[in-house]
Amino acid sequence: MEGLNLISTFAEFKELKNIDRPTMIGVLEDIFRSQLIKMYGSADNFDIIINIDKGDFEIWRNRLVVEVVDDPTTQIALAEVSQLDDSYEAGEEYTEELKLSSFGRRGILTLRQNLAGRIMDIEKANLYNKYHERVGEVLVGEVYQVWKKEILVLDEDGNELILPKNEQIPSDFFRKGDTVRAVIAKVEMRNNTPLITLSRTSPLFLERLFEQEVPEIFDGLITIKRIVRMPGERAKVAVESYDDRIDPVGACVGVKGSRIHGIVRELRNENIDIINWTNNPQLLIQRALAPAKVSSIKIDEESKRVGVYLKPGEVSLAIGKGGSNIKLAGMLVGYEIDVFREIEEDEEDVLLDEFGDEIESWIIEALKQMGCDTAKSVLAIPILEIVKRADLEEETVTEVIRILKSEFE
Repeated sequence: MEGLNLISTFAEFKELKNIDRPTMIGVLEDIFRSQLIKMYGSADNFDIIINIDKGDFEIWRNRLVVEVVDDPTTQIALAEVSQLDDSYEAGEEYTEELKLSSFGRRGILTLRQNLAGRIMDIEKANLYNKYHERVGEVLVGEVYQVWKKEILVLDEDGNELILPKNEQIPSDFFRKGDTVRAVIAKVEMRNNTPLITLSRTSPLFLERLFEQEVPEIFDGLITIKRIVRMPGERAKVAVESYDDRIDPVGACVGVKGSRIHGIVRELRNENIDIINWTNNPQLLIQRALAPAKVSSIKIDEESKRVGVYLKPGEVSLAIGKGGSNIKLAGMLVGYEIDVFREIEEDEEDVLLDEFGDEIESWIIEALKQMGCDTAKSVLAIPILEIVKRADLEEETVTEVIRILKSEFE
């Protein structure tokens, strides 16, 4: 068959891309009709019969037999028909098969190019629809190429997915051929091509890992109310149980940490704090600041700020390494948290205002804004944390610390 090469090309795409039968037939009919319109101006009087199973097709041209031809596209002269079959009379319809060779070499090439283009468009649309419905799911793929700004990942069908650098955990390191697990974060069309973006830093990725490791979460007995993360460093997960017999924190951790260990390894040893959710904001703040023990809390709903008062030995625990604990706690509870150091009755301390001769007033004000109004409340906080929270230069903070320390020497 002349069209076998064309049909086999389509069959190859069908096998690889899993295109359904009606779509296949529709595409073939469409490209043939488009070519017929180019050749004859219209395709209304053509019948296209496609047999996908046999890899065959037929094109039949229907024209009205007339004595005098006015429109050669839809009419044919009786004299011409009589040379082929003398049984026809004027007014009858004459049907003849149109061979693929009549399209010419250029026409056949155009057909094949159009076919390939349409199949590629269908493939892209199918890929977009497939992954658009899977946003939020965890996918396991193979690293195919590692670049500076992103990693190319292949799924089980060989489709290309992207894991950008900013969606990777800082300590992630992948080589070609490695298996990578990530959540499908976003699916969009760019230049008519689906772009599927993966993420390992999204809180949703951590949530899905918990669903995989903790059956009670998967079954809905335990609900994850909120997750906040500093990818690769620390995360806080607030959970709630709908069954009084189930301890949500214990269920998430597992016997001897059996459930949480797998998640921690996947996240490159990210520390995960699991706390019991509560609608009581004061209690939630206390739990969020663990392992520090809070003495008292003052909440300002208007400014969405919280003043937390702790004993001197608890301040560093509340702040955490690099300020991670207090930052995540604030994100979890939805308040800006200011830490204040409680002054013991027999403890000597000095108000920051007393240092007005040695420290500029705008610096003292910046320290007050972060919740420090005495010398020892500033000394209890690491220098880098003061730099970050008060937005001061490290040299400035170092000099302030020197001045404050000299007061107690």
